[in-house]
Amino acid sequence: MISARVWADAQRLWDFQRMGHEPRPCSVAVGLGSHDLGVADTTADLYHRGMMPLIVFTGATSRTTRDRMPRGEAEHYRERAVERGVPADAILVEPRARNTGENIRFSRAVLDEHGVEASSVLLVSKPYEERRAYATARRVWPEVEWVSASTRMSLADYIDSIGDARLVIDMVVGAQQRVVIYPRQGLMVEQDVPGGVGAAFERLCDAGFTSRLVADTASRE
Repeated sequence: MISARVWADAQRLWDFQRMGHEPRPCSVAVGLGSHDLGVADTTADLYHRGMMPLIVFTGATSRTTRDRMPRGEAEHYRERAVERGVPADAILVEPRARNTGENIRFSRAVLDEHGVEASSVLLVSKPYEERRAYATARRVWPEVEWVSASTRMSLADYIDSIGDARLVIDMVVGAQQRVVIYPRQGLMVEQDVPGGVGAAFERLCDAGFTSRLVADTASRE
């Protein structure tokens, strides 16, 4: 049973992760691979709205996607977008990346290989990882302007779509932890974390929502 306190804290982290950017036309979109095909759906929708002429889908597989997406996250995203009417020649596939930094670095390399010059990038991610993705992209490829996007949905609706409230809250907590510790490791640009967000994160960790924390802080005193 998820308590009202846990729901409120999870909502606070969810809201903080959303960057609040309004989609606008960009040189290219980068869709970050994951278990969530909603990223591909949202990217396709943005394409049909004229927000970019070209898409890069990026991602290999992980322990959560190797069975569901055996051809790789990027390839499954490509297939999904084509099903939704995006022309195949408007999509590039980057099939090797296994973390967000590699997503950005390898996508940039694919664009370079195809002679595509980008001054702005629409970065499409899962809703609860907008800030994490944005902060990583700013560190890895600072020369371009980044605009964050994700499926517009509430935390409750996202949990309904996944079907596992505890798993989703674990993932939200994991995303928040990375926003705090990765800048110290040079993996992201620093983000100003309000005190209320930090306190909500600590309470959720104390309540046991720790399965997606990285190893060096997974065990907390």
